[in-house]
Amino acid sequence: MAQNPLQQFYRQPKIYIPLPSGGIYNKLGSLTGDATNMPIFSMTGMDEIIVKTPDALVSGKSTVSIIESCCPSVKDGWEVTSLDTDLLLVAIRIATFGNILEIINRCDKCGEENDYDVDLTTVVDHFAKCTYDSVINYNGLLIKLQPLTYRKTTDFSIRNMRLQQQLSATASKTEDEQKQLIGELFKDLGTLQNDIYSASIESVDTGTVVVTESNFIYEWLTNCDKDIFDKIRDQFNKNKEVWRVPDVEVHCSACGAGTSLSIDLDQANFFAAA
Repeated sequence: MAQNPLQQFYRQPKIYIPLPSGGIYNKLGSLTGDATNMPIFSMTGMDEIIVKTPDALVSGKSTVSIIESCCPSVKDGWEVTSLDTDLLLVAIRIATFGNILEIINRCDKCGEENDYDVDLTTVVDHFAKCTYDSVINYNGLLIKLQPLTYRKTTDFSIRNMRLQQQLSATASKTEDEQKQLIGELFKDLGTLQNDIYSASIESVDTGTVVVTESNFIYEWLTNCDKDIFDKIRDQFNKNKEVWRVPDVEVHCSACGAGTSLSIDLDQANFFAAA
């Protein structure tokens, strides 16, 4: 088969990044190459079309498609962990549009509209310093946590979104109907919470046996003391806070008031030319 003479003009890596997780939580075969020096390519024209497809955005398929396209070392984007997803998306944007992200914000104090240039390399530096606290010691139990995969994160987010929509819809019901529906929905939200925390536990070491079976862990989590559950929840939330994209501190050009801006990784806006 003849070699394409245009092959020399194919995409080339624009930047290289280390995966914050080191790839240690990835399923076998879902990641190749050196996790400490991963090549990142810019998006293609097809990637830009996919990222603006509403159904693909909601289902997470667009994110998976972009990660697999721009990070060829990632063979299964659904298996990317929550420790790596945000950094990969930021790196792809840097490779495609450069490291400067323009954010427009209206000052809460004086109403002035300001344009801020955010250097996304600070986000890359932030994740390089993050540490995932995976171990909980509690009354003889050694509980080992694991980050959620992008598939699980997306599934849980969709379930939560649907439950929140159902809660909002109760406003049109009678008072008695509201009480019944809200009671049922809060039970469903409680089940969702248990599912999330259960999926975040890799193993429980009792001192005599190490339990890794997900069904056993879920059953234990729904029947354990509140103190243990609270410990797991607090550690989960602590890790979530540490690993979120940091806010940017800015000041209004008109009145000098300071505020914190969040970097929105919503693909429809984030992956648009600055």
